[in-house]
Formats: sequence, structure tokens, C-alpha cells
Amino acid sequence: MNMLTLKVDPADALVDIPRRILLSGAESGAEVRIETETSRSGFLWKSSACYRADEVGEVDLTRDAPHSGDYSGVSAMGLIWSQTCAEGGAKDHAQFNADMAQPLETLIKAHSGDHHVEAQMIQRLMGPGVRRQAVNENGLVGVLYRPADDNPAPAVMLLNGSNGGINEARAALWASRGYNAFTLGYFGMPGVQRYISNTDLEYFSKAVDWLRKAVSPRDGFVAVSGQSRGGELALLLGSTFPDHISAVVGYVPSAFVHGGQAACDPELGRDGPSWRLNGKALPHIWDDNGHASWEPYDNGEPPRRNSKAMMTALGDPDALERARIPVERIKGPVLLISGGDDGAWPSDLYSMVVSSSLRAAGHPHEVAWENYPVAGHSILFPYVPTTRISHAHPVNGILTTMGGTPEANAQANEASWRAIQSWMRRATGIRDDID
Repeated sequence: MNMLTLKVDPADALVDIPRRILLSGAESGAEVRIETETSRSGFLWKSSACYRADEVGEVDLTRDAPHSGDYSGVSAMGLIWSQTCAEGGAKDHAQFNADMAQPLETLIKAHSGDHHVEAQMIQRLMGPGVRRQAVNENGLVGVLYRPADDNPAPAVMLLNGSNGGINEARAALWASRGYNAFTLGYFGMPGVQRYISNTDLEYFSKAVDWLRKAVSPRDGFVAVSGQSRGGELALLLGSTFPDHISAVVGYVPSAFVHGGQAACDPELGRDGPSWRLNGKALPHIWDDNGHASWEPYDNGEPPRRNSKAMMTALGDPDALERARIPVERIKGPVLLISGGDDGAWPSDLYSMVVSSSLRAAGHPHEVAWENYPVAGHSILFPYVPTTRISHAHPVNGILTTMGGTPEANAQANEASWRAIQSWMRRATGIRDDID
């Protein structure tokens, strides 16, 4: 047998860059086992798969599918998205280190016969020179990430969903791609309210104004991007404050206002209001809805599927009309990203309603909808583990499925991230080297 060699190209890059993992020097047709280990926030995530070397003794993960292991089919980064964590206490949000400047370091080990070789892959969330600024002023709580240079750059405000808190990983990566990225907390973290119930929309208008003043974005461009309940919120903000917001991105969003659901204040209940404007609660889809029922969720087999309850609410046209987000008021481009197997709510149907409403109104700006028919609710960015499909909800603790499969969700992560980068370049004119 020749000397085994294992190469990762590039070995050190941003997390959204695909890598070529190439093993050389095996016997022709020999079995090769490749394993990965990544420490993520102190927890070890692992994967492995077995391959057959080709006639020249190579295994190329951009070309070769494993014959057994943690993933199937050809996937250059399959050993990353198929990683799992068996250690007790690991949570969904623990895929990244607490310090965004600390890269993810993956040890890759290959074995063939009595021979083995190792290589390291580094995935970074923060590019060189990206700057982090904690924000706790004027009643606002969050973290601002700025790109490396001081040239005027567009800005994006990022909103989490019903798990609350902030998403620093996404903000750091956006800044690495040349944007001012402000991840804003509005519940479920120190300095803001504990639950989503009775969240005042004026808070977000104030945040947009603060962001515009803080970074002086190029051409005054401030987009709002939200995930899940944050996607609902992003569309709602674009509709409510159209002169403040330049563009809207809804990841697995809703077309309708919803109540508190799993993130509610227990004293108000899940059918209590989520959003207020001018001190008045906005009507939501469960209000006076003759068809809405929690029974399919409450009595469902674990892991429960929240979308089954959400579907019941769609049977009351009057309730839908009262709760529909008036997206035709938005004064900028809109991007919708959805999964056809969404376990949280029917984001594909909701996105269709939003897209159709905008087109019917003759929306003068681009309306793009990226739907992934077999993906679930958890669409993030590429080359991270996608194996945590079911989880205990961080607020109510109930075991719930987000839907999709690890492979389908990994494909949606990759495709949607490229789609949103292209969309943002069209919306802003910013040049980016992601391609």
C-alpha cells in the first residue's frame, strides 16, 4: 500500500464554503473509513462513513458516495451535516461556540487496512477584521456585527423565532459577507421580556432607526430578516413600517398573525396575543376561529407536529382575513424561504399566500420564493449538522418535530443560502465573492 494522504481544500475558510475532502494512496478497491469529530460549544459531534477507493486508490467526497455510514449519496460535506452529538446536555443551539471568533475545528480521520491518516478542517463564522459590538442602549438589546472595512455597507436586522434570544452565528456570517448585521433580542434573554406575549412593534421600529443611525448604511438600505415567528414578524414589520424597511426576508414565515403559542406567557396562554401596536393587541388567526383546534397537537404521538394544529385554523376564511398580514404595504423586495415538510407550521402554504397577495397587488419590487418540498422548518445556512430534527421546545419543553430529513434539510440550507446571497446582491448592488 502506498502512503495514505488526506487533503481538505480549502482547509481554513468561512463556514459557508464547501470543501473537497480527498484521500489518496489506498489500494485499488480498498475499503476506506472516514470519521469526523467537531467540538461544538464543548460537546463532541461525530460522523463516519465507509467508501471504496477507485482504481488509483483515491476517495473523493465530491464524487464518491459511501456504501455505508451516517449519510448516503454523493455529498461533499455529508460528513459534516450528518454529525450527531451523543453527549447528554447538548442543545440545538450548541452547534456553534459561544464566541463567534472561535472557529469550528474538525478532525478528519481516515483508515484503510492498518494505515490511517488525519487532517484538520476549520470553519469560521467571522472573517478577518469583522467586529462585534454588544448593544444595550435606548431599551434595545442585541449584538451588532460590522464588516472588516469602514466603507458604507447595507444593513440587515435579524430576528429569532419562538426560541427567543439572538442568532449571533447568522449575524457574524452576514458581516463576513460584507453587511452590517444586527441581531436583535426581543424576548427570552436578559434585558428583554421573558415571553413573546404582548411584544410591542414600536420596539422594532426604534431598532431600525437605531441601526440606521449607528452604521449609516449604504443608500440607507436596512433589510429585516426573520426565522419562523421572526419571519412572521419581519413581514409584519415591513407591512407596518414600510417607510423604515428596505427589504424583507422571511425564513419559514407565516402569512398570518399568530398568538403566543409555545412561547407564550403562561398567564395569558397560547391563544393570547403576541404583537401589539399602539398598545393594542393585533388580532391573530386563533381569535374567533370556528375551526382552529389544538387537539391534533395536544393528542399527537411524540414527537408532536405543531403544523397539524396550524392547518385546522385555515378552515375559517373570516378569521384568516382578520389575521392576514397586509404584505401589499411593503415597499421593497421580498424573499420567502419555506419547507414543504415543515413540522412547525405550513410555511410553504403561508409563503404561497404571501407571494400571491403581493403579485395580485402588483407589487413593484422583486418577490422571490424558494421552496424546498421535502425540507422541514429548520433552515439555516450550509455545512452544519442537520440531524437534530426533533427537540424539546426551549420554552414549553414539549418534544416536537421540525420536519424534513437530515439530507433534505442540508440541501435546503445550502441552496437557500446561495439564493439569499444572490437576492441581496440584486436588492443592494453589493459585490460578494460567495460564488
